[in-house]
Amino acid sequence: MLLRDQILSASFLILHLSGLAQSLFAGELQIVTFNQDVTPELGMPVAYAPARKIVTPLYARGIVLLSDEKPVVLCAVDAIGIGNEGYDTWREKIAEAAGTSADRVAVHSLHQHDAPRIDFATGRILEAQGLGGQKYDNAYSMQCIQNVANAIRAGLKKPQTVTHLGIGKAKVKKVASNRRLLGTDGKVRLMRWSKSKSPAAIQAPEGVIDPDLRALCFWNGEHPVAVLNYYATHPQSYYGQGDVNYEFVGMAREARNQALPSTLHVYFNGAAGNVAAGKYNNGEPEMRPILAQRVEQAMQQAFENQQKMEVTSSDLHWQTEMTALPVSTHLKPDELKSIINDTSKTPRERSSAAFKLVWYQRAQAGHQIPITCLHLKSASILHLPGELFVEYQLKAQQLAPERTVCLAAYGDYGPGYICTEIAYSEGGYESSPGASLVAPQVESVLNAAIEKLIKSAPEQ
Repeated sequence: MLLRDQILSASFLILHLSGLAQSLFAGELQIVTFNQDVTPELGMPVAYAPARKIVTPLYARGIVLLSDEKPVVLCAVDAIGIGNEGYDTWREKIAEAAGTSADRVAVHSLHQHDAPRIDFATGRILEAQGLGGQKYDNAYSMQCIQNVANAIRAGLKKPQTVTHLGIGKAKVKKVASNRRLLGTDGKVRLMRWSKSKSPAAIQAPEGVIDPDLRALCFWNGEHPVAVLNYYATHPQSYYGQGDVNYEFVGMAREARNQALPSTLHVYFNGAAGNVAAGKYNNGEPEMRPILAQRVEQAMQQAFENQQKMEVTSSDLHWQTEMTALPVSTHLKPDELKSIINDTSKTPRERSSAAFKLVWYQRAQAGHQIPITCLHLKSASILHLPGELFVEYQLKAQQLAPERTVCLAAYGDYGPGYICTEIAYSEGGYESSPGASLVAPQVESVLNAAIEKLIKSAPEQ
Protein backbone atom coordinates (compact mmCIF):
# COMPACT_ATOMS: atom_id res chain seq x y z
CA MET A 1 0.00 0.00 0.00
CA LEU A 2 2.88 2.33 0.90
CA LEU A 3 4.61 1.59 -2.42
CA ARG A 4 1.37 2.31 -4.28
CA ASP A 5 1.00 5.68 -2.49
CA GLN A 6 4.61 6.57 -3.29
CA ILE A 7 4.08 5.76 -6.98
CA LEU A 8 0.91 7.88 -7.08
CA SER A 9 2.68 10.78 -5.35
CA ALA A 10 5.60 10.55 -7.77
CA SER A 11 3.23 10.43 -10.73
CA PHE A 12 1.37 13.46 -9.46
CA LEU A 13 4.65 15.35 -9.03
CA ILE A 14 5.76 14.48 -12.57
CA LEU A 15 2.43 15.61 -14.01
CA HIS A 16 2.57 18.81 -11.96
CA LEU A 17 6.10 19.64 -13.10
CA SER A 18 5.21 18.77 -16.69
CA GLY A 19 2.22 21.09 -16.59
CA LEU A 20 4.34 23.82 -15.00
CA ALA A 21 6.95 23.45 -17.75
CA GLN A 22 4.27 23.71 -20.42
CA SER A 23 2.83 26.76 -18.70
CA LEU A 24 6.26 28.43 -18.59
CA PHE A 25 6.89 27.57 -22.26
CA ALA A 26 3.46 28.80 -23.31
CA GLY A 27 4.39 32.41 -22.58
CA GLU A 28 2.56 35.55 -23.51
CA LEU A 29 2.23 36.47 -27.16
CA GLN A 30 2.66 40.20 -27.72
CA ILE A 31 2.11 42.50 -30.67
CA VAL A 32 3.50 45.84 -31.80
CA THR A 33 1.72 47.79 -34.55
CA PHE A 34 3.32 50.39 -36.79
CA ASN A 35 1.97 52.74 -39.44
CA GLN A 36 4.40 55.04 -41.24
CA ASP A 37 3.69 57.61 -43.94
CA VAL A 38 5.83 56.89 -47.05
CA THR A 39 4.28 59.41 -49.44
CA PRO A 40 6.72 60.67 -52.10
CA GLU A 41 7.08 64.36 -52.81
CA LEU A 42 5.73 65.99 -55.95
CA GLY A 43 8.04 65.40 -58.90
CA MET A 44 9.39 62.13 -57.53
CA PRO A 45 8.96 59.08 -59.76
CA VAL A 46 6.00 56.79 -59.25
CA ALA A 47 5.17 53.80 -61.40
CA TYR A 48 4.58 55.43 -64.80
CA ALA A 49 5.04 59.19 -64.34
CA PRO A 50 6.44 61.78 -61.93
CA ALA A 51 4.13 62.52 -59.02
CA ARG A 52 1.96 65.47 -60.09
CA LYS A 53 -0.64 65.29 -57.34
CA ILE A 54 -1.03 63.60 -53.94
CA VAL A 55 -4.57 62.24 -53.94
CA THR A 56 -4.02 60.18 -50.79
CA PRO A 57 -0.95 59.52 -48.65
CA LEU A 58 0.88 56.20 -48.91
CA TYR A 59 1.74 54.01 -45.94
CA ALA A 60 3.96 51.19 -44.77
CA ARG A 61 2.19 49.41 -41.97
CA GLY A 62 2.25 46.11 -40.20
CA ILE A 63 2.89 44.20 -37.01
CA VAL A 64 5.72 42.77 -34.95
CA LEU A 65 4.91 39.55 -33.08
CA LEU A 66 6.89 38.87 -29.90
CA SER A 67 6.97 35.29 -28.65
CA ASP A 68 9.35 32.68 -27.26
CA GLU A 69 10.97 32.68 -30.71
CA LYS A 70 12.74 35.64 -32.29
CA PRO A 71 10.37 38.45 -33.34
CA VAL A 72 8.40 38.15 -36.58
CA VAL A 73 7.58 41.21 -38.70
CA LEU A 74 4.84 41.42 -41.33
CA CYS A 75 4.92 44.65 -43.35
CA ALA A 76 2.68 45.85 -46.20
CA VAL A 77 3.82 48.83 -48.29
CA ASP A 78 1.89 51.09 -50.65
CA ALA A 79 4.30 50.59 -53.58
CA ILE A 80 4.06 49.04 -57.03
CA GLY A 81 7.00 46.80 -56.15
CA ILE A 82 10.05 46.38 -53.93
CA GLY A 83 12.62 44.23 -55.67
CA ASN A 84 16.10 42.76 -55.59
CA GLU A 85 18.45 44.78 -53.35
CA GLY A 86 15.55 46.99 -52.34
CA TYR A 87 13.74 43.98 -50.91
CA ASP A 88 16.86 42.79 -49.09
CA THR A 89 17.51 46.20 -47.57
CA TRP A 90 13.94 46.66 -46.34
CA ARG A 91 14.08 43.32 -44.55
CA GLU A 92 17.57 43.81 -43.15
CA LYS A 93 16.90 47.26 -41.68
CA ILE A 94 13.53 46.25 -40.28
CA ALA A 95 15.07 43.14 -38.74
CA GLU A 96 17.73 45.27 -37.08
CA ALA A 97 15.09 47.57 -35.64
CA ALA A 98 12.94 44.68 -34.38
CA GLY A 99 15.83 42.70 -32.91
CA THR A 100 15.39 39.73 -35.20
CA SER A 101 16.89 38.21 -38.35
CA ALA A 102 15.98 39.16 -41.92
CA ASP A 103 14.57 35.71 -42.67
CA ARG A 104 11.84 36.44 -40.11
CA VAL A 105 10.71 39.64 -41.85
CA ALA A 106 8.11 39.57 -44.64
CA VAL A 107 7.73 42.75 -46.71
CA HIS A 108 5.04 43.00 -49.38
CA SER A 109 3.82 45.63 -51.83
CA LEU A 110 0.15 46.27 -52.47
CA HIS A 111 1.03 46.92 -56.14
CA GLN A 112 -0.83 50.18 -56.69
CA HIS A 113 0.17 51.66 -60.06
CA ASP A 114 0.48 55.27 -58.88
CA ALA A 115 3.05 54.40 -56.21
CA PRO A 116 6.87 54.12 -56.26
CA ARG A 117 9.21 51.38 -57.43
CA ILE A 118 12.05 50.51 -55.04
CA ASP A 119 15.27 48.76 -56.10
CA PHE A 120 18.62 50.25 -55.10
CA ALA A 121 20.80 48.34 -57.57
CA THR A 122 18.64 49.32 -60.53
CA GLY A 123 18.57 52.89 -59.25
CA ARG A 124 22.38 53.04 -59.14
CA ILE A 125 22.69 51.76 -62.72
CA LEU A 126 20.34 54.50 -63.89
CA GLU A 127 22.17 57.14 -61.86
CA ALA A 128 25.40 56.17 -63.63
CA GLN A 129 23.59 56.72 -66.94
CA GLY A 130 22.43 60.18 -65.94
CA LEU A 131 18.89 58.92 -65.33
CA GLY A 132 18.86 59.23 -61.56
CA GLY A 133 15.47 60.14 -60.11
CA GLN A 134 13.54 59.43 -63.31
CA LYS A 135 12.28 55.94 -62.47
CA TYR A 136 13.79 55.22 -59.05
CA ASP A 137 14.66 57.57 -56.20
CA ASN A 138 17.15 55.80 -53.94
CA ALA A 139 17.35 58.61 -51.39
CA TYR A 140 13.56 58.57 -50.93
CA SER A 141 13.57 54.77 -50.66
CA MET A 142 16.24 54.73 -47.96
CA GLN A 143 14.45 57.44 -46.00
CA CYS A 144 11.25 55.36 -46.09
CA ILE A 145 13.09 52.37 -44.67
CA GLN A 146 14.69 54.42 -41.90
CA ASN A 147 11.34 55.95 -40.95
CA VAL A 148 9.66 52.55 -40.78
CA ALA A 149 12.54 51.18 -38.70
CA ASN A 150 12.21 54.10 -36.30
CA ALA A 151 8.45 53.53 -36.02
CA ILE A 152 9.10 49.90 -35.09
CA ARG A 153 11.70 50.88 -32.47
CA ALA A 154 9.24 53.30 -30.92
CA GLY A 155 6.45 50.70 -30.93
CA LEU A 156 8.59 48.10 -29.18
CA LYS A 157 8.52 50.28 -26.07
CA LYS A 158 4.78 49.64 -25.68
CA PRO A 159 3.79 46.15 -26.89
CA GLN A 160 0.30 44.84 -26.28
CA THR A 161 -0.68 41.38 -25.14
CA VAL A 162 -2.44 39.07 -27.59
CA THR A 163 -4.96 36.89 -25.78
CA HIS A 164 -6.99 35.69 -28.76
CA LEU A 165 -6.72 35.19 -32.50
CA GLY A 166 -9.81 35.72 -34.65
CA ILE A 167 -10.14 34.10 -38.07
CA GLY A 168 -12.77 35.31 -40.54
CA LYS A 169 -13.67 34.99 -44.20
CA ALA A 170 -16.11 36.66 -46.60
CA LYS A 171 -16.73 36.75 -50.34
CA VAL A 172 -15.85 39.88 -52.29
CA LYS A 173 -18.60 40.45 -54.83
CA LYS A 174 -18.07 41.94 -58.29
CA VAL A 175 -14.41 42.90 -58.08
CA ALA A 176 -12.02 40.17 -59.25
CA SER A 177 -11.91 38.46 -62.64
CA ASN A 178 -9.24 36.47 -64.44
CA ARG A 179 -7.29 38.55 -66.94
CA ARG A 180 -6.56 35.74 -69.41
CA LEU A 181 -9.44 34.63 -71.64
CA LEU A 182 -8.56 31.48 -73.60
CA GLY A 183 -9.83 30.47 -77.02
CA THR A 184 -10.81 27.00 -78.20
CA ASP A 185 -7.17 26.40 -79.19
CA GLY A 186 -6.02 26.84 -75.60
CA LYS A 187 -4.28 30.14 -76.37
CA VAL A 188 -5.03 33.56 -74.87
CA ARG A 189 -7.57 35.19 -77.20
CA LEU A 190 -8.26 38.29 -75.13
CA MET A 191 -6.54 40.06 -72.23
CA ARG A 192 -9.02 41.47 -69.74
CA TRP A 193 -7.03 44.19 -68.02
CA SER A 194 -7.76 46.17 -64.84
CA LYS A 195 -10.34 48.19 -66.77
CA SER A 196 -12.38 47.20 -69.78
CA LYS A 197 -15.13 48.49 -72.02
CA SER A 198 -15.03 45.48 -74.31
CA PRO A 199 -18.42 43.69 -74.35
CA ALA A 200 -16.62 40.36 -74.85
CA ALA A 201 -14.44 40.95 -71.79
CA ILE A 202 -17.33 42.13 -69.66
CA GLN A 203 -19.68 39.30 -70.62
CA ALA A 204 -17.12 36.51 -70.20
CA PRO A 205 -17.20 34.57 -66.90
CA GLU A 206 -15.03 35.65 -63.97
CA GLY A 207 -12.72 32.72 -64.63
CA VAL A 208 -10.24 31.32 -62.11
CA ILE A 209 -10.06 33.59 -59.05
CA ASP A 210 -10.14 33.28 -55.27
CA PRO A 211 -13.33 35.16 -54.36
CA ASP A 212 -12.69 35.12 -50.62
CA LEU A 213 -11.12 37.76 -48.42
CA ARG A 214 -9.56 36.28 -45.29
CA ALA A 215 -8.96 38.22 -42.10
CA LEU A 216 -6.83 37.50 -39.05
CA CYS A 217 -7.56 39.60 -35.97
CA PHE A 218 -5.28 39.95 -32.94
CA TRP A 219 -7.19 40.62 -29.72
CA ASN A 220 -6.12 41.91 -26.34
CA GLY A 221 -9.05 40.78 -24.25
CA GLU A 222 -12.07 42.52 -25.78
CA HIS A 223 -10.00 44.97 -27.82
CA PRO A 224 -9.08 44.18 -31.45
CA VAL A 225 -5.51 45.45 -31.79
CA ALA A 226 -4.85 44.67 -35.46
CA VAL A 227 -6.59 43.04 -38.42
CA LEU A 228 -4.67 41.57 -41.36
CA ASN A 229 -6.76 41.30 -44.54
CA TYR A 230 -5.81 39.08 -47.52
CA TYR A 231 -7.41 39.24 -50.96
CA ALA A 232 -6.13 38.61 -54.48
CA THR A 233 -6.64 41.19 -57.21
CA HIS A 234 -4.70 43.80 -59.11
CA PRO A 235 -5.78 46.92 -57.19
CA GLN A 236 -6.10 49.34 -60.10
CA SER A 237 -9.21 51.24 -61.11
CA TYR A 238 -7.44 53.86 -63.27
CA TYR A 239 -3.84 55.04 -63.16
CA GLY A 240 -0.71 56.22 -64.89
CA GLN A 241 -0.72 60.04 -64.72
CA GLY A 242 1.22 60.47 -61.48
CA ASP A 243 -1.77 61.03 -59.21
CA VAL A 244 -0.41 59.32 -56.11
CA ASN A 245 -3.02 57.26 -54.26
CA TYR A 246 -3.53 53.98 -52.44
CA GLU A 247 -6.31 52.85 -54.81
CA PHE A 248 -9.56 51.09 -53.98
CA VAL A 249 -7.98 48.48 -51.70
CA GLY A 250 -6.39 51.28 -49.70
CA MET A 251 -9.71 53.11 -49.54
CA ALA A 252 -11.33 49.98 -48.14
CA ARG A 253 -8.54 49.61 -45.60
CA GLU A 254 -8.84 53.23 -44.46
CA ALA A 255 -12.63 52.98 -44.19
CA ARG A 256 -12.19 50.10 -41.77
CA ASN A 257 -9.64 52.15 -39.82
CA GLN A 258 -12.22 54.89 -39.48
CA ALA A 259 -14.87 52.40 -38.35
CA LEU A 260 -12.50 50.99 -35.70
CA PRO A 261 -10.08 53.86 -35.04
CA SER A 262 -8.15 52.10 -32.28
CA THR A 263 -7.52 49.03 -34.47
CA LEU A 264 -4.83 48.94 -37.16
CA HIS A 265 -6.09 47.48 -40.43
CA VAL A 266 -3.47 46.08 -42.80
CA TYR A 267 -4.09 44.83 -46.34
CA PHE A 268 -1.96 42.24 -48.15
CA ASN A 269 -2.41 41.50 -51.84
CA GLY A 270 -2.60 37.80 -52.64
CA ALA A 271 -1.60 35.91 -55.79
CA ALA A 272 -3.09 38.40 -58.24
CA GLY A 273 -0.76 38.17 -61.23
CA ASN A 274 -3.57 37.01 -63.51
CA VAL A 275 -6.49 38.60 -61.63
CA ALA A 276 -7.88 42.14 -61.96
CA ALA A 277 -11.16 44.07 -61.90
CA GLY A 278 -11.63 44.22 -65.68
CA LYS A 279 -15.02 42.51 -65.78
CA TYR A 280 -16.48 44.99 -63.31
CA ASN A 281 -14.46 48.16 -63.92
CA ASN A 282 -14.77 50.44 -66.95
CA GLY A 283 -11.97 52.74 -65.80
CA GLU A 284 -14.21 55.71 -65.02
CA PRO A 285 -13.26 57.59 -61.81
CA GLU A 286 -16.60 56.90 -60.16
CA MET A 287 -15.82 53.16 -60.14
CA ARG A 288 -12.94 53.52 -57.67
CA PRO A 289 -15.14 54.18 -54.60
CA ILE A 290 -17.62 51.52 -55.75
CA LEU A 291 -14.91 48.87 -55.92
CA ALA A 292 -13.58 50.11 -52.57
CA GLN A 293 -16.99 49.71 -50.96
CA ARG A 294 -17.26 46.12 -52.19
CA VAL A 295 -13.90 45.22 -50.67
CA GLU A 296 -14.71 47.12 -47.47
CA GLN A 297 -17.98 45.19 -47.07
CA ALA A 298 -16.08 41.91 -47.24
CA MET A 299 -13.56 43.19 -44.68
CA GLN A 300 -16.40 44.08 -42.33
CA GLN A 301 -18.17 40.76 -42.84
CA ALA A 302 -14.96 38.80 -42.27
CA PHE A 303 -14.40 40.73 -39.06
CA GLU A 304 -17.96 40.22 -37.85
CA ASN A 305 -18.07 36.48 -38.51
CA GLN A 306 -14.62 35.68 -37.13
CA GLN A 307 -14.05 32.73 -34.81
CA LYS A 308 -12.01 33.68 -31.76
CA MET A 309 -9.62 31.32 -30.02
CA GLU A 310 -7.15 31.72 -27.18
CA VAL A 311 -3.55 32.02 -28.27
CA THR A 312 -0.17 31.95 -26.53
CA SER A 313 3.45 32.30 -27.53
CA SER A 314 3.84 28.57 -28.08
CA ASP A 315 1.21 28.67 -30.86
CA LEU A 316 3.50 30.71 -33.13
CA HIS A 317 5.72 28.82 -35.56
CA TRP A 318 7.79 30.37 -38.37
CA GLN A 319 9.30 28.40 -41.24
CA THR A 320 11.62 29.53 -44.05
CA GLU A 321 12.57 27.89 -47.33
CA MET A 322 15.39 29.62 -49.19
CA THR A 323 14.55 29.09 -52.85
CA ALA A 324 16.44 29.70 -56.10
CA LEU A 325 14.00 30.48 -58.90
CA PRO A 326 14.93 29.33 -62.43
CA VAL A 327 15.95 32.21 -64.69
CA SER A 328 14.25 32.71 -68.03
CA THR A 329 16.39 31.82 -71.04
CA HIS A 330 15.33 34.99 -72.86
CA LEU A 331 17.53 37.15 -70.60
CA LYS A 332 20.77 38.00 -72.44
CA PRO A 333 23.09 40.14 -70.28
CA ASP A 334 25.05 41.63 -73.20
CA GLU A 335 21.84 42.70 -74.94
CA LEU A 336 20.52 44.23 -71.72
CA LYS A 337 23.76 46.16 -71.17
CA SER A 338 23.57 47.44 -74.74
CA ILE A 339 20.06 48.79 -74.16
CA ILE A 340 21.12 50.43 -70.89
CA ASN A 341 23.97 52.24 -72.65
CA ASP A 342 21.92 53.23 -75.72
CA THR A 343 20.96 56.89 -75.31
CA SER A 344 18.52 56.61 -78.22
CA LYS A 345 16.34 54.32 -76.11
CA THR A 346 13.69 55.80 -73.83
CA PRO A 347 14.32 56.03 -70.07
CA ARG A 348 11.60 53.43 -69.60
CA GLU A 349 13.32 50.97 -71.95
CA ARG A 350 16.69 51.50 -70.29
CA SER A 351 15.16 51.23 -66.83
CA SER A 352 13.45 47.96 -67.74
CA ALA A 353 16.73 46.55 -69.09
CA ALA A 354 18.56 47.58 -65.91
CA PHE A 355 15.97 45.88 -63.73
CA LYS A 356 16.22 42.66 -65.75
CA LEU A 357 20.01 42.73 -65.66
CA VAL A 358 20.03 43.11 -61.87
CA TRP A 359 17.69 40.13 -61.49
CA TYR A 360 19.78 38.03 -63.90
CA GLN A 361 23.07 38.82 -62.18
CA ARG A 362 21.70 38.10 -58.72
CA ALA A 363 20.26 34.78 -59.84
CA GLN A 364 23.51 33.80 -61.57
CA ALA A 365 25.38 34.60 -58.38
CA GLY A 366 23.23 32.03 -56.54
CA HIS A 367 20.84 34.42 -54.83
CA GLN A 368 17.91 32.70 -53.12
CA ILE A 369 14.57 34.20 -52.18
CA PRO A 370 13.02 33.44 -48.79
CA ILE A 371 9.66 31.68 -49.05
CA THR A 372 8.22 31.84 -45.55
CA CYS A 373 5.18 30.74 -43.60
CA LEU A 374 3.76 31.81 -40.25
CA HIS A 375 1.65 29.16 -38.51
CA LEU A 376 -0.58 30.47 -35.74
CA LYS A 377 -3.26 28.16 -34.32
CA SER A 378 -5.31 26.97 -37.33
CA ALA A 379 -4.08 29.76 -39.64
CA SER A 380 -1.08 29.76 -41.95
CA ILE A 381 0.27 32.82 -43.79
CA LEU A 382 2.46 32.18 -46.82
CA HIS A 383 4.79 34.92 -48.08
CA LEU A 384 5.83 34.65 -51.72
CA PRO A 385 7.61 36.76 -54.34
CA GLY A 386 6.61 38.33 -57.62
CA GLU A 387 3.34 38.74 -59.46
CA LEU A 388 2.14 35.26 -58.66
CA PHE A 389 -0.70 33.52 -60.51
CA VAL A 390 -3.77 32.79 -58.40
CA GLU A 391 -3.39 29.05 -59.04
CA TYR A 392 -0.55 28.98 -56.50
CA GLN A 393 -2.87 30.39 -53.85
CA LEU A 394 -5.62 27.89 -54.62
CA LYS A 395 -3.11 25.03 -54.58
CA ALA A 396 -1.79 26.06 -51.17
CA GLN A 397 -5.32 26.09 -49.77
CA GLN A 398 -6.01 22.63 -51.20
CA LEU A 399 -2.94 21.28 -49.42
CA ALA A 400 -4.46 22.11 -46.02
CA PRO A 401 -8.26 22.29 -46.29
CA GLU A 402 -8.56 22.05 -42.50
CA ARG A 403 -6.56 25.27 -42.06
CA THR A 404 -7.13 28.90 -43.03
CA VAL A 405 -4.37 29.56 -45.54
CA CYS A 406 -3.68 33.23 -46.29
CA LEU A 407 -1.21 34.21 -48.98
CA ALA A 408 0.70 37.44 -49.49
CA ALA A 409 2.41 37.74 -52.87
CA TYR A 410 4.38 40.73 -54.22
CA GLY A 411 7.31 40.10 -51.88
CA ASP A 412 10.58 40.31 -53.81
CA TYR A 413 9.47 41.95 -57.08
CA GLY A 414 12.63 40.88 -58.90
CA PRO A 415 11.25 37.86 -60.83
CA GLY A 416 8.32 39.82 -62.27
CA TYR A 417 5.32 37.66 -63.20
CA ILE A 418 5.42 34.09 -61.93
CA CYS A 419 3.05 32.10 -64.11
CA THR A 420 2.01 28.47 -64.09
CA GLU A 421 4.04 26.25 -66.40
CA ILE A 422 1.24 25.85 -68.95
CA ALA A 423 0.74 29.62 -69.17
CA TYR A 424 4.11 30.02 -70.88
CA SER A 425 2.72 28.13 -73.87
CA GLU A 426 -0.66 29.90 -73.86
CA GLY A 427 0.59 33.36 -74.79
CA GLY A 428 -0.69 36.55 -73.20
CA TYR A 429 1.13 39.40 -71.54
CA GLU A 430 2.09 37.84 -68.20
CA SER A 431 4.21 35.05 -69.70
CA SER A 432 5.87 37.29 -72.30
CA PRO A 433 9.62 38.09 -72.15
CA GLY A 434 8.86 41.63 -71.10
CA ALA A 435 6.90 40.54 -68.05
CA SER A 436 8.24 37.26 -66.63
CA LEU A 437 11.91 36.78 -65.78
CA VAL A 438 11.64 33.16 -64.67
CA ALA A 439 11.47 29.88 -66.61
CA PRO A 440 8.36 27.66 -66.88
CA GLN A 441 9.74 25.12 -64.39
CA VAL A 442 9.27 27.74 -61.69
CA GLU A 443 5.90 26.12 -60.93
CA SER A 444 7.40 22.86 -59.72
CA VAL A 445 10.06 24.71 -57.70
CA LEU A 446 7.58 26.97 -55.94
CA ASN A 447 4.97 24.30 -55.38
CA ALA A 448 7.57 22.10 -53.68
CA ALA A 449 8.47 24.94 -51.30
CA ILE A 450 4.82 25.77 -50.64
CA GLU A 451 3.94 22.16 -49.88
CA LYS A 452 6.88 21.78 -47.49
CA LEU A 453 5.92 24.93 -45.63
CA ILE A 454 2.22 24.12 -45.41
CA LYS A 455 2.94 20.62 -44.19
CA SER A 456 5.25 22.00 -41.48
CA ALA A 457 2.21 23.23 -39.53
CA PRO A 458 1.98 21.57 -36.10
CA GLU A 459 -1.04 19.44 -35.32
CA GLN A 460 -3.77 21.25 -33.45
